[in-house]
Amino acid sequence: MFTNLLLLITRAFARLDSIPHDNLTLNSTSWFEIQPCSRLNYFGREVVITQPSSTFLVYLLGLLTTAVGIYYIAIQGDELSRLLWGISLILWGVGALLAGTSYQAFAYQLKCEGRVTCRWTSWWEVIYMIFQQVSINVMLVAVCYSCTQGALLWGAILYAVVCSIVYTVMVFIGGFTPIKPWITFERMVWVCSPVVAFFLILNSWRYYQLGQSIDLLLLGSWCLLLLTMALYWLYDYLGIAKTLWQKKRIWFSENDVLHVVLIGWAIYIAAIAHAVVDL
Repeated sequence: MFTNLLLLITRAFARLDSIPHDNLTLNSTSWFEIQPCSRLNYFGREVVITQPSSTFLVYLLGLLTTAVGIYYIAIQGDELSRLLWGISLILWGVGALLAGTSYQAFAYQLKCEGRVTCRWTSWWEVIYMIFQQVSINVMLVAVCYSCTQGALLWGAILYAVVCSIVYTVMVFIGGFTPIKPWITFERMVWVCSPVVAFFLILNSWRYYQLGQSIDLLLLGSWCLLLLTMALYWLYDYLGIAKTLWQKKRIWFSENDVLHVVLIGWAIYIAAIAHAVVDL
């Protein structure tokens, strides 16, 4: 019985492989033509590092964001909002490390090695999206502990819990079934967007009404997040990464744009840590 259950679980996880790649011609040969890769030898085994410069940036972002989260917890004091910010940032940082492992660093091993055609995604990326979305929901509660009380605070807590559970279940169903639109980066952004919009409205209104510095500082954070996504989509829409690689053999992708600006955002969040207090 246990063996049958284990086989059933293994098959459920393996269904993710049935989603065809957007590029049906991508294989273990063409993989090296569309992006930079480095071949390294570890203990007699060749390891391919995909997009080395991008790997450095995303791992730097993951480690930095995790470190900032630990810093928030270390200076928590009596401020519950700092503890929640710390948890949120650690989730964000770990998620970035998961994403970088599958989208960049070891993408070849996870998606292409030993296969006729490459996989579209991996469970590393699926789990990353859960970490990222839950991180935003924890951040929602953290901000509300600094800026709201009463029904609005409890409403935010309820929303964060329900949204996290529903999204996690949706993503696992999307991976097991599989349903591709449920496990895309775009769907994750779509789910997170209402929370960022709420942040902008809440802190804009509070700063207009009260003129408190914490609201202005938090507004700066949300504007940086909006700038990050705007630059990401614009860079992707204009096809700059493809042009640079094909004509000049320079690799700087839309993901690199995202990660560079988010590194700046993480530094900004670290700088305002002592201003974050409970209401």
